[in-house]
Amino acid sequence: MHSTIAACEERMKKTLAGLREDYAALRTGRASSSIFDKIRFDYYGEKTPLNQAATISTPEARLVVIQPWDKSLIGEIEKAIRTSELSLNPSNDGKIIRIAIPPLTEERRKDLEKQAKVQAEQSRVAIRNIRRDGNEELKKQLKDKELTEDEENKYSEDLQKLTDSYIKQIDTILEEKTSEIREV
Repeated sequence: MHSTIAACEERMKKTLAGLREDYAALRTGRASSSIFDKIRFDYYGEKTPLNQAATISTPEARLVVIQPWDKSLIGEIEKAIRTSELSLNPSNDGKIIRIAIPPLTEERRKDLEKQAKVQAEQSRVAIRNIRRDGNEELKKQLKDKELTEDEENKYSEDLQKLTDSYIKQIDTILEEKTSEIREV
């Protein structure tokens, strides 16, 4: 594989990983520990990721349990969850925090679907921009006589196939997330 195409594929993988990460943070009606991945709380003056100070589990489909390793952090963790954009209401018993995940309203489902589509489109645009950059690099190599015209055409075709494959993966991930959002 040509180095330009390999570099483009690496960037495309990162784009896909970024989309998956964004989707993991989208709250659906089902309990998932990954929705807390972006939550940070004040831990002795430092903004610390929740998963670095507590065990997060989902014992039931609509329940998340957070068990801080240091019980004195319960208040800070609870505050961080309440003020996050997740719209969740945690409760604690002094040892663990319980969060009931309410079912999504129809309006919230539509908002989440829209958000998922926007994120997917941004990823598609990023993939196409990577393809454009790769094609420009191949044309530059052709101009500098590092590639023949046939090689440049072949690599451009390879890059297009790679692009199509990543766009298809984005569409599949979007479909999965959409059906997860629609799940009641």
